[in-house]
Amino acid sequence: MLQQLNIALIGAGPAGLAAALYLHRQGHKLTILEQFDRPAPIGSGLLLQPTGMTILHDLGCLEKALHHGNRINRLTGIETRSKRHVLDVHYSAFRKNRFGLGINRSALFDILFEQVNQAGIPIQTSTKADGLEYRNTKILPVDHTGATQGEFDCIIDASGANSNLKHYSKNPGSHKTLEYGALWTTLKWADNGFVSDALTQRYERASIMIGILPSGTTFANPAPAATFFWSLKPENYNQLLNSGLDNWKDHVLSYWPECDDYMDQIERFDQLAVARYGHHTMTIPAGNCIAFIGDAAHSTSPQLGQGANMALLDAYALGQAFAQSETLEEALSAYCRMRRWHVRIFQALSYLFTPMYQSNSTVLPLLRDQIIPLAARFSITHKLMASMVAGTLISPFPALGLEEVEWDEMKD
Repeated sequence: MLQQLNIALIGAGPAGLAAALYLHRQGHKLTILEQFDRPAPIGSGLLLQPTGMTILHDLGCLEKALHHGNRINRLTGIETRSKRHVLDVHYSAFRKNRFGLGINRSALFDILFEQVNQAGIPIQTSTKADGLEYRNTKILPVDHTGATQGEFDCIIDASGANSNLKHYSKNPGSHKTLEYGALWTTLKWADNGFVSDALTQRYERASIMIGILPSGTTFANPAPAATFFWSLKPENYNQLLNSGLDNWKDHVLSYWPECDDYMDQIERFDQLAVARYGHHTMTIPAGNCIAFIGDAAHSTSPQLGQGANMALLDAYALGQAFAQSETLEEALSAYCRMRRWHVRIFQALSYLFTPMYQSNSTVLPLLRDQIIPLAARFSITHKLMASMVAGTLISPFPALGLEEVEWDEMKD
């Protein structure tokens, strides 16, 4: 194991907080650098997969996540014109009693942040790293004014898809901005024909996608919530604003009338956030005394629901690499090796499937609506689809020396 290192961890999202816990428990000195004036979650509800939940279990956080989250047993999608089920995937098809977990980002953040506080890991707020400076054996984060933020042995970049440090990777890869993003908001759960154990979606070709994800409760609010999302080209957002809120709500209800209880909760456009997506995969998520985890290392659209789960896997892999290596260089190489194939394969799958659900194509959604329901009739194909959604089509666990949670023990 490495001797104690002084590590700066940039970004207080799930990836950063989880990595900080793993490295702190090994005896390293951690300082979390957060650009905002206080650490807080950013983003909508998310879907924790068996992969991410396995990491939370290893961290001792899964029980609280299950308490606040909402168990998801299946993913369903209906084409609005034909009313056909074009997506119906059950987690248990591949492994009995498996499930996903819809959870509000603020709940996941609070669960991890609570442990970070209990561990006494310091967080330095209002600190942004725009560059790096190397002095002898030390690495220094530098802000936009040229001021340095301390001297460290190593930096972990968990600052997200908009990281300013990507070019310090040995092979940063290229970024592709995706045409479609989404409007999203968190609302009170409305039981109006919706099932509480499913992510439910409606499609109009690939240009319209509407989704409802039951996302459980938060520390501050014990009332069950749901995340609502509507696919959108970000460039069309101003046009949507100009058309008026009532016009947009009528548009939503024309595709999915059962959403009226959710639409009634939206009184202003500023209740809705605009999510912009891009595709980026670092070939080598490490550089000179720096490692990249989470969206800083690999970002994509949320079609396969893998983002937070991949970030948690990165955090575990990084901890394992540090625990098993004698030098920092060995640790960074081991981390890259542990995550290489799982990341690349799921990034490729996400890139492949995204145009079937969010694009201007007319051919791809037609193929989706014909092929996926037909393929799902076969047990082996249904199992493959379930394992792909779960993040285990190519299992990440053997490379990490980790075993998946025993779902039989959680079936109740």
